[in-house]
Amino acid sequence: MTTETRNFVPLSIAILTVSDSRSLNDDRSGQTLVDRLTEAGHRLADRRIVTDDVAAIRAVVTGWAKDPAIDVVISTGGTGLTGRDVTPEALEPLFEKRMDGFSAIFHRVSYEKIGVSTIQSRATGGVIDATFVFVLPGSPGACRDGWDHILKDQLDYRHRPCNFVEIMPRLDEHLRRGGRSV
Repeated sequence: MTTETRNFVPLSIAILTVSDSRSLNDDRSGQTLVDRLTEAGHRLADRRIVTDDVAAIRAVVTGWAKDPAIDVVISTGGTGLTGRDVTPEALEPLFEKRMDGFSAIFHRVSYEKIGVSTIQSRATGGVIDATFVFVLPGSPGACRDGWDHILKDQLDYRHRPCNFVEIMPRLDEHLRRGGRSV
């Protein structure tokens, strides 16, 4: 439920596509996320494509997570079960807090669309350096589902009873560094 008693707070969101075969010209999943986040009123902070390589994925995401101008990172791709699918392996060890509920809700939504085939996805989410990080599968449909059914509301300060935006200033309490203000 979204309430109008609060003002919308635009976030800066970075999009990472993990793929050995995509370019910005044919990256439909990344573009789906860009379109949705900008339609919602958020800002695209950065957008990149990297190969299915643990070190490359970590380098981009940790760089973004350390950037105080970036609030959220969303990746697409590399969540399957093949040997080249390494996005969860790259990012989950970096999570200070793992968000098991994100994966659970994503699979519930996905099950309604693709049935038991959702078991082949390893969508995940967590917090790295006081930055929310969400890992979605590499299909435009999965990106739509993740945004439309989870992230759109949780990244909207007006959403009640609670949302990610209202806790952002406290994500780094354990780090004792400058916090964000909402």
